[in-house]
Amino acid sequence: MMLTPVTAVPYFDEGGDGETTVLMLHGIGGGRQAFARQMKPLVDAGFHAVAWDMPGYGHSAVIDPYTFETLAEQCLELIDVLDPRRLVVVGHSLGGMIAQELAARTPERIAAMVLAGTSPAFGKADGDWQRRFVAERTAPLDAGASMGEMAARLVADMVSPDASDAARAEAVDVMSRVPPQSYRLALQALMGFDRRAALASLPMPVLLIAGVDDRNAPPSMMKGMAERIPMARYVCLERCGHLMPFERPDAFNDALIAFLRSSTTAP
Repeated sequence: MMLTPVTAVPYFDEGGDGETTVLMLHGIGGGRQAFARQMKPLVDAGFHAVAWDMPGYGHSAVIDPYTFETLAEQCLELIDVLDPRRLVVVGHSLGGMIAQELAARTPERIAAMVLAGTSPAFGKADGDWQRRFVAERTAPLDAGASMGEMAARLVADMVSPDASDAARAEAVDVMSRVPPQSYRLALQALMGFDRRAALASLPMPVLLIAGVDDRNAPPSMMKGMAERIPMARYVCLERCGHLMPFERPDAFNDALIAFLRSSTTAP
């Protein structure tokens, strides 16, 4: 069996050759496989679909320092390699924060954006809530648990009670592959993230997708976020928690593709 080497430019899967490139950025517990159920529908709809491995994940090399600034720089390196004719960035959870960082830095390169189960801020870097959140998420690793054991616990807390066994198992499998050190680095990167002030100046169409049972990025928060973005559309998926690409792939894909087709980014 041939192993794919770790790459300097972030590794990615791609399919299709449409004029519009849809670049999908996963969350802390993900990897490019987190968007496995989105790739074919996007290709079938005529788009160029791309899903990356965030630095330190899958086949992408880890970076130092590990910050939103350096993550955005790595994403821009990938975009340079892709050289898209038209770019739509889709970010889930932490990936949505990276998308916001990109939009704040180089808005002219992004034709449209999709933010799913994400937030415009993680509060103060020295805040008690933020420290407790990171400590709680890393405590199982500190106690000797494997990523697989921790993934089973976290996924159960993040999905809707209506999530299927298959969706749960797939999410656990993807999260189990995350290197523990990369997971820790990504959590630390969250500290101090704040792009709230940039929402009102986003110049592109933005679709915000919430899950009605999402406790990490509640619908009320995401709806409020949408109200601050000039060209925003808001969709809330029923019977869905935080891991919407796994839990409700058909509904997620329908919302995504409808947005792409109805905006100026249609292929």
